[in-house]
Amino acid sequence: MTTQSTAAPGDGDDLAQLAKGGRTNTLGFVIRLIARIPFLVIATRLYGAEALGRFASALVLIEIVALLCSLGEKRGLAQRLSEGAGENRSAETNLVYDGILLALLYSAVAAGVLLVFPEPMFPNGMNSEWDIWLVATIPAFAVTEILLAAQAYRFDIATTVRARAVVEPWTISIGAGVFFFIPATREAGLALAFIASIYAGLLTALWPFLRSYGLPRGWQPQGRAMLSMSARAFPIVGADAIERGTRLLDIFILGLFAPPQAVGIYYAAQQIASLPQKLKTSFEPILSPVITKNLRVGNMEAIAAQVRQVGFWIIAVQLGIALVLGVPGEAVMGLWGPDYVAGTGALAFLLAAEVAASMAVVSESVLVYIARKRNLAISVAIIALQATLTIALIKAADAYGLGKGYEAASAAGALLVALATSSLVKALLLKRLLKAPVSNWRWALVYAAAPAVVVGYAFTWAPEWVELVIGVPAILGTYALVIWRRGFGEADKALFRKQVVPDPETDLA
Repeated sequence: MTTQSTAAPGDGDDLAQLAKGGRTNTLGFVIRLIARIPFLVIATRLYGAEALGRFASALVLIEIVALLCSLGEKRGLAQRLSEGAGENRSAETNLVYDGILLALLYSAVAAGVLLVFPEPMFPNGMNSEWDIWLVATIPAFAVTEILLAAQAYRFDIATTVRARAVVEPWTISIGAGVFFFIPATREAGLALAFIASIYAGLLTALWPFLRSYGLPRGWQPQGRAMLSMSARAFPIVGADAIERGTRLLDIFILGLFAPPQAVGIYYAAQQIASLPQKLKTSFEPILSPVITKNLRVGNMEAIAAQVRQVGFWIIAVQLGIALVLGVPGEAVMGLWGPDYVAGTGALAFLLAAEVAASMAVVSESVLVYIARKRNLAISVAIIALQATLTIALIKAADAYGLGKGYEAASAAGALLVALATSSLVKALLLKRLLKAPVSNWRWALVYAAAPAVVVGYAFTWAPEWVELVIGVPAILGTYALVIWRRGFGEADKALFRKQVVPDPETDLA
């Protein structure tokens, strides 16, 4: 079988940059996976499903509001810098500080409103009075997004890995454990640990940013320019908020219609399933500068090739992760306690949803620049579809008395349908606009998944510790061997081949 080539002519430097960023993010994913396990163990075993459910419900509004306050700079900053600064490093610095100032202004207003009207944050109640101070993470989260986007514009992805995959998860894990054993902070442990992790991530991003960009020079923020920036950012930030909202809406609706225990079980499954989602969204910072550069010169063929290339990398890795975590799903959920095994169905749907969403995320990385309003309209329609399906399925599960596990699985099933629809519609729109194929699908994915499923199913008959210790590596090894031999061409293998990315400054020396 032959594999299709995804690289466009003259696209070597871009492919090298994408591959370098992809390798760094893949390493970051592994580190994030290792770091996330202690937090899940502590949260599920020490705090319990009910406390975890209340904490998860509170985070929904915090994350969405913080994302709105970042003004879509995770993707929009690359275009602003590309268009407005040229080769002027001082102008680049000032443009970044414009975004930071505006984000802080919006964050202050949002945090103030939530302090006065906190009820939407806590549909199932609060674990402690300290929970209200989760609003303090809004400005820190928004500014961190901008700092990391600024570093990514200069192809520094290592800072994102350090902040998001090392510092934040280890801080929340250690904090949750420490606060639990202090009587005065036991009930507030999850909230306090989350606050500490967000500010630790901010400091981790701030230091390299100051070394790279420094302080502003001759910076004079203009009110009219700020308003123009806000208006221009609306379609991007709207798409970002809706894309993230599809991963949080299910928790919010569960918090309204299901008991806290069901939310806690679902959140535990989502934390495992969201790891592939973190992997694909971490490609966005490195993809944005490459896309904006080719848009500036009108090289649509190169953009389509980059979408196909990155899209295949993402779906290939995500499918492997989904098989590793999904086939032994009962054993994986059982790690957090017997109550969480009921979330196995939700885990399976959530993992499938992340695989289905891969095309939507990569397509949207281009659509936010060339079809902002249409992309936003599609996103609004998708989240409306998800909300309708989620409510209908949860109510059906409750009406038939199927239990908390089925209620959680219903929310996950609605997410799967919504994200699959989003991928199809956005890929078709992008294909029409670029006048070139953009699909990341290859039949080699099926050829690699089939034997991996057979191997994994065989291990489900063994004791759980055998299933996890031996079965998981066997599934991963089987899948990786087949996909490498049958699915990866030379361009695809660049993701795993260490190569030197040309340095413009060195070349000019």
